[in-house]
Amino acid sequence: MKRWNGWGSDKIEASLSSSAKAHLVEVIGPAQAGPTADFNDIVLRCPPSRLPDHPLINKDPGLRLGYARGQSLPDWIALRYGTVGLFPDGVARPADEEQVEELISFAQKNHICLIPYGGGTSVVGHINPAKDGQPVLTASLERLRKMIQFDEGNWLAVFGAGVSGPHLEAQLRARGYTLGHFPQSFEFSTLGGWIATRSSGQQSLYYGRIEDLFAGGTVIAPAGKLELPPFPASAAGPDLRQIVLGSEGRIGIITRAIVRIKPLPEQEKFHAVFFSDWTQGLAAVKEMIQARLPLSMLRLSDAVETSTTLILAGRERVVRLLHRLLRARGLGQEKCMLLFGVTGKSESVRETRQAALEVSRAFGGVHVGRMMGNEWNKSRFRSPYLRNTLWDCGYAVDTLETVFLWRDLPRAAEALLQRLRGGLSDIGERVLAFIHVSHVYATGASIYATYLFRLAETAEETLERWRRLKNAASLTILAHGGTISHQHGVGVDHLPYLAPEKGELGMHVLADLIRKFDPDGIMNPGKLVEAKTPK
Repeated sequence: MKRWNGWGSDKIEASLSSSAKAHLVEVIGPAQAGPTADFNDIVLRCPPSRLPDHPLINKDPGLRLGYARGQSLPDWIALRYGTVGLFPDGVARPADEEQVEELISFAQKNHICLIPYGGGTSVVGHINPAKDGQPVLTASLERLRKMIQFDEGNWLAVFGAGVSGPHLEAQLRARGYTLGHFPQSFEFSTLGGWIATRSSGQQSLYYGRIEDLFAGGTVIAPAGKLELPPFPASAAGPDLRQIVLGSEGRIGIITRAIVRIKPLPEQEKFHAVFFSDWTQGLAAVKEMIQARLPLSMLRLSDAVETSTTLILAGRERVVRLLHRLLRARGLGQEKCMLLFGVTGKSESVRETRQAALEVSRAFGGVHVGRMMGNEWNKSRFRSPYLRNTLWDCGYAVDTLETVFLWRDLPRAAEALLQRLRGGLSDIGERVLAFIHVSHVYATGASIYATYLFRLAETAEETLERWRRLKNAASLTILAHGGTISHQHGVGVDHLPYLAPEKGELGMHVLADLIRKFDPDGIMNPGKLVEAKTPK
């Protein structure tokens, strides 16, 4: 069963070794176990629904709580401390496009805000009710999950937008194909959610980001239905798919998606290489991508993330042997780990592996085989479960991601880490922060930052600690020319920082587009642009 106040299945627990717990105490400080509010107590505080009766809408308070929040740290704080406050007034689970149209018409007629809901995995507040006091209906697309068409001749497949990652892949793999989109939230996130937030999978270097995979589909908006045919290419004006990508539920509900698929690869291998420091590792990664090596993944951790990863691994004997091996090769405390993936035909995999290792050796890299790469691949969708464990130990953990040009990346990364690590020093709190590069382009690369700090006694104090860190990091990103979001969209948390990136005219264009599709402002208000009160 899915957790109502944390990540993932309640059958899965992530453990921390005693050495890992001791490390957290040493670096951040001792902490008390985080609070866990009672489900029934929160349900009792759920206000009565303001929605008129409708056969498709369920107003049960417990169900409404289950759809009230996503996976952002503010969401966790609200659920764990029991300070939810805002609830949807009802939940609907439409079974087809006709029912989606019926719900939109109902919302228009009754001046109701309508929030599309995929897997509930948003980490920036996409599915949260706005604070404008209007009735809210959440429309979960979980029943729109079928494969509608499989077009092997054209390497296309059509799915209901509510299909989850595992269900989508299972249907394709049964036919020898894959979409290849594997975000960390893969087990619970949905195809429609990936499109609406411009998601990027962990192997996007080979398979492409979601904008490369999304070929067309159907969006049902208050103003009508938008059909997008899957042209291989077109010069017939601006590409309307780009309006849908990253639209975050503001223009309508994505009900059907046409995606570009690939045959399953013959082989897939993941390797680990260690470099003496971040600078050498970054130079090697840049060389590999600009040499156009057909890799599927490049993930370079800084020294702190590398050491933290090895501590959290819990395999102390193996880690000691690894440290001894790397010391013998001249790699010390500043060593950084690169994981790289190679995917494709067997011969190509061998050639690409050899080329990547040649580049690595040119920058002093030490190849340690496939064990660590295999461990990452095996557990890559289990890492978010550590959030549950860390909370129970008294620590909050959050992430943020951005992308910079190569020329700006080293300085920006250092500035970002400094702002995070010192962000709470004036109140005597320490922050553990580290980064990795996880998506790489010829012109630049993404930075994915993780930061941990101690929970406070109250929800507001903990939320204020997060606000300070998030704001400091976001302003640093903008000051160094980065985007406010590389792969998680805008939602609520990034909205204050969007205008500097888009510019005044760009924000007006977004607002005009939204008004055209949603004249009454009922669709997911408060996201992308400021909310308009439904009338």
